Amino acid sequence: MSIAITVELPESVAEKLGIGQKDLSRAALEAIALEGYRSERLTGFQVREMLGLETQLELDGFLKAHHIDLEYSFEDIEREQAALDILLKK
Repeated sequence: MSIAITVELPESVAEKLGIGQKDLSRAALEAIALEGYRSERLTGFQVREMLGLETQLELDGFLKAHHIDLEYSFEDIEREQAALDILLKK
């Protein structure tokens, strides 16, 4: 299930940010994901889910591009191992 949100932003502000109208939604989603991760309200798995990142490597690249170190919990390792086990059984 997803929740849609609408944000009204003056054109002049969007121009200052250098974000085109098409990319504005993605930029807002990424900002929410980054802040959620920084504040430890979101896990790496949740950020991946939000942004449609398929691998831990993609998440790491995204976070590094925004100067954030990847926090990898024991639960993340277990989840990755379970996913790998499923893939290897197919």
